[in-house]
Amino acid sequence: MSQSSIAEDLSKTEQGKSGGVQVYHDEKLEYVPPDEEEVRRLVRKLDFRIVPFVALLYLCSFLDRVNIGHAKLGGIVSDLNISENIYNWSLSIFFVGYVIFEVPSNMFLKYIGPRRWIALIMITWGTIMAAMAAGVIFFLSVWYPRRTQTIRTAIFYAASTVAGAFGGVLAYGIMHMDGLQGLSGWQWIFIIEALPTIVLAFITYFYLPDFPENSPFINEREKQIVINRIKEDAGPATETHFSWKQFFAAFKDIKLYFMSVILICVCCPMYSLSLFMPTIIRDMGFTNLTAQAMSAPPYVFACATTVGFAFSADRRKERGLHLACAATIGMIGYILLITLREEAAAARFVAATLACCGVFPLIPLSSVWNSNNVGGHTKRGVAIAFVTGAGNAGGIISGQMYRVDDAPHYQHRMACEGEELCDKHPDFRYIL
Repeated sequence: MSQSSIAEDLSKTEQGKSGGVQVYHDEKLEYVPPDEEEVRRLVRKLDFRIVPFVALLYLCSFLDRVNIGHAKLGGIVSDLNISENIYNWSLSIFFVGYVIFEVPSNMFLKYIGPRRWIALIMITWGTIMAAMAAGVIFFLSVWYPRRTQTIRTAIFYAASTVAGAFGGVLAYGIMHMDGLQGLSGWQWIFIIEALPTIVLAFITYFYLPDFPENSPFINEREKQIVINRIKEDAGPATETHFSWKQFFAAFKDIKLYFMSVILICVCCPMYSLSLFMPTIIRDMGFTNLTAQAMSAPPYVFACATTVGFAFSADRRKERGLHLACAATIGMIGYILLITLREEAAAARFVAATLACCGVFPLIPLSSVWNSNNVGGHTKRGVAIAFVTGAGNAGGIISGQMYRVDDAPHYQHRMACEGEELCDKHPDFRYIL
């Protein structure tokens, strides 16, 4: 080979150093598909780095979100001298930010990168906290093929059930600090449960990877494998650049509106159970402190069903049927709560646990079902945020679902009662 051809070949290579050893990456070399063992090693590496950490982030997010339910039993309503109605509206107003900020938040995440944006929203917890769920779902979709996302997303969402269980036990212990340093127990709940979030915000900036093409914790070969797996899975929808055309195309996609309705129906029971579980259990006849501790077991069982449904959905490469089965379990739990309202507390507690086991798996199943059926980076980011934001309108509704006027059975009477029977009166005649 002539010196000129050697120089030409060297000019087309990327040169680097690794541990003092000279490494050359020939740009002309074609991508060599990995064998199964290489893929397994890489997936384990990704899982170890990404999934537990984002689950921990969501655990803190959900813990900060549902501690208001424990604060209510700790006396926040009486200490602030507010009515039960105002308390319920404060829960509903909290979710307005979710609806407003989801789409712009995912656009910022795409622009500045997950580690910077997620760290930022954790520092500003409570103002643009809405970005967490939609942002992580989008984040996982750029690292894992569609048919393997459900179990990872479920582990992420299962952290909410862990937060529910852990939050109940933690609140039980913290409430014994009532009066310490002149602070009420519910104030200590907010202070102590907020500290891990602040610490994690700084860790997130350094630990959480951005996108596969610019993450230093995987080498060039591994980057190739990750990117090609996503491309092969996406088929023709492989665009990764920001596109205004894709942005507006998301809002013209009719299936997103159907998915939004599904998620609203899913979020209503999920958030209402999360926010009011301690109150529901208290009204079964338990004391405030006991109710906080007793709110843990339903979440433990819900964690198992959340992961179990997701594992089955990924293994069978199916979403809708699993969603329907989980919803049926939740429906049975609610029916039992109504029909057993005069029975012993143990029976109603089992019914509440069954409702949790059916409701909580619905979130990852519906979220991934939506994410799996949208192509293009920008469109998928907008679609995930739009559906998640619309679904969080269910959070607004959930704040009004368990009103003190309906205690202890919380059967909201929508019909006219007493002498005001309206068209229910037996003498009223309909016109056909």
